[in-house]
Amino acid sequence: MKIEIIDFDIKGDERGFLIALEENKNIPFDLKRIYYIFGTKENIRRGFHAHKQLNQVAICLSGSCKMLMDDGVEKKTILLDTPEQGLLIRKMIWHEMFDFSKDCVLLVLASELYDENDYIRDYNKFIRLTRKNGVKNNETTTIW
Repeated sequence: MKIEIIDFDIKGDERGFLIALEENKNIPFDLKRIYYIFGTKENIRRGFHAHKQLNQVAICLSGSCKMLMDDGVEKKTILLDTPEQGLLIRKMIWHEMFDFSKDCVLLVLASELYDENDYIRDYNKFIRLTRKNGVKNNETTTIW
């Protein structure tokens, strides 16, 4: 599985920094929905789903968290700890967020409006769908 990290262009001087996010430029799709996660409880995991059509970019604006990415072939764990980068989460990637720092604010940019029918919330169903496309094994890698 190829992990796609987007490095954002930082503008700044002695006053501070600014990053502009623009659809179809540094965000590789039309933006239809934006949400953020904060105030998570200790030792709580979130996510546990894949999307049939939705693509997303996750940006840790403050603090840090880890993201498990699983394409049905392999699993990779990514540390998100900078607002200077975004993690592209393509459709049909099972993802789970965990190890949130107390100050974590995770911003997510989405290519589609919320549609419950786009979610695959059952991991066994996700694996069955990926098996139809020739998936054979599941290895785990950690990327920091």
